[in-house]
This record gives sequence, structure tokens and C-alpha cells, in this order.
Amino acid sequence: MDCRNEEFSSTLEKSLPLPPPLPAHLNTKFGQKSKIKENCCAPNAVNNSWDRLFDEGYRSDVSILTDDGGVIYAHASILGVSSPVFNSMLKKLKGRGNHHKRTISIRGVPSEAVRVFIRFLYSSCYEEEDMNEFALPLLVLSHAYIVPRLKRLCECWLENRLITIENAVDIFQVALLCDAPRLSHVCHRFIQSNFKSISASEGWKIMKESHPVLESEVLDSIIIEEVWQKERKRKMNERKVYIQLYEAMEALVHICRDGCRTVIGPHDKIIEKDDKEPSCHYCVTCKGLESLVRHFAGCKMRGPGGCVHCKRMWQILELHSWLCANSDACKVPLCRNFRERRRKQTKKEDIRWKILVKKIVRSNSISGAPFFSLESILL
Repeated sequence: MDCRNEEFSSTLEKSLPLPPPLPAHLNTKFGQKSKIKENCCAPNAVNNSWDRLFDEGYRSDVSILTDDGGVIYAHASILGVSSPVFNSMLKKLKGRGNHHKRTISIRGVPSEAVRVFIRFLYSSCYEEEDMNEFALPLLVLSHAYIVPRLKRLCECWLENRLITIENAVDIFQVALLCDAPRLSHVCHRFIQSNFKSISASEGWKIMKESHPVLESEVLDSIIIEEVWQKERKRKMNERKVYIQLYEAMEALVHICRDGCRTVIGPHDKIIEKDDKEPSCHYCVTCKGLESLVRHFAGCKMRGPGGCVHCKRMWQILELHSWLCANSDACKVPLCRNFRERRRKQTKKEDIRWKILVKKIVRSNSISGAPFFSLESILL
């Protein structure tokens, strides 16, 4: 198997933003511009040479000790160039007069993960099986020893491939410790979406015992998210009702003023239907109003407290009068009558209608012109 996962690496590169330009003093050395080409691709043979140098430990001068007593041989120059933490450690060891093989201990992670980590410092190569098994400890190592490329690779690998019900809590905690905000956010969203299953996992139980404060914060965020989702759904449904009312008001004006070719028109106009002409913009709303108007015209229980459908029609006509910008010239029935009736309404009813009108007009994020106006409710 090729040591590179070319497809994943290319995807990672495309997802990363362009780095900012370096300061002017870093672009030059001794007053001369660097001659290193920006786009330089090393052949596979070079990578194979770096892998061989690591595997064979040719002239190695550093010994890395692991938890299981294993020893990994490396070269100080490679480690120092790849990681500023290694560079600082090696300088301190050199300052103590140890000019022979220096020793560094890496504890707390599997020895094979340490081997994969050191190998990446040599050739930037990795096996897919190793990443699937050691992505989490590699994230810890890359953060601790400041290897940004490997850290980004581990974050992307965990985010896209390895988050499951069983390990989501563990990855979430490690992401917080390793300053990986995107990965922690993805894990947090995953926990919210699968909370019932994750709360019964072993990882959640361990977090509950070892980090009760973090568990409390996660629970609070889940509760807040649920409340926010319910409130958002309520507001969306509310806005949907207001938009439907606004469309009904527009359709009412359209029928009474312009005449609708789909349904009935104004009493003072003769509408000639043309089969070639498409139906009006308010076709669905017009048909609904037509059935309501026909019922209203023939119903014998139109009095107050009578038919529910007639009561709805009365409310529609009154609502139109509150929205109408010019009731004197309006052709909607009873528009002027309802406006004059306002003077007899109580202050409580007046405020209730004004609030409703504002919500209806603002639900469409428009001023209501030319049919309606918010100024009409101030008259």
C-alpha cells in the first residue's frame, strides 16, 4: 500500500484557507530573496529515502523511549527542524554536555503511535490503517510537539471518518484539551444529535465521574439547543400564518379592485376569461377566498356568534381595514365602515389589532405599499 493517502491529502489542502503573507524580513535572507521555488514536488524516491533513513536509523543520534520499553532511533537535525518543542529539548540536552546519543521519553501513548508520529516527521507519510487506529493519540502528539500539518490531518480524519457513538465523548474531550475548536464543535453537534445513545455509552459515564463540570455544561447546552429549536419552530409557524394572512389581504384587494380571471371579480367590472392567459398570481388564495365569500353571501347565520366561517370573513374584512392605505377610494366591501367603527373600540382591542397588523406587514419584510401601509394604523 502506498504510504500516502493522496485523495484525502488533496481534500485537506483544498479545505484549508490560504496562509497570510510572511513579513518582509522573513522573505529575504542577508538581503537576498530566497531561490526556493514555491511549487516544488519531491519524487517518491526521495520519500522512500527518508523512510529508509528512519527505519534503518543510519547514524542516529537520538533515542526515543516509549511506555512499553521500546526504543525508536532518530536524528536530532530532523526532529529539531520538524518540531520547535524537540528543538528546545535537544538544545537543553546538548547544553548539559551530552554529545553522544541523547535520550527523549514520550510517555502516555502507545509505542506504535509514537513510531507513526516520528515517521511522519521524516517523510510526511502515513498508512491509512495507522491513522484509523492512532488518529487520537497522534492528535495529542502533534499538539504537544507543535506539528501543525499532522494536527490538521488528524482533526480532518477524526471529523470525517472516526466519530462514533462509542468514542464521540473521548474525541470531544481530547479536542478541547488540544485546542481543536472545529473538531470539538463537530463532536458537540454529534453528541446533541445522538444524545440518547451517547449518554448510555461508557465514555459518557467516565466523563461524568472524572469531569462533572464538563458534563453539566454539555447538558446545559443540549437543553438550550432544544429550547432554541422549539422557539425557532414556533416563530417559523407564526411567521407562516402572518404571511398567509398578508397574501389573503393582497388577494382580497386584487379581486375587488382589479378583478380576478380565476374566480369572481368586482361587481362593477365584466371580466372576459381568456383560455390563453395564465391564472393570476394569487390563484390558490383567490380560490380559498371565493369559497369563503360564496358562503358568506348565502349563509343565514351571519350574525355575531353565529357561523364560524362568516366570523372569519368578518375578521378578514376588518383586518383589511386596518391595513388599507386609502379606505376612501378602496373597493373592498365595508372597508370604510370598519375604519369608522374603530372609534368605538376599547383601547385594549385597539392595541391588539395594531400589534397584529405590525406583525403581518413585517413578516414579509416589506412596507406594504401600494395596497397597505403601517401608517394606516396610526390614523
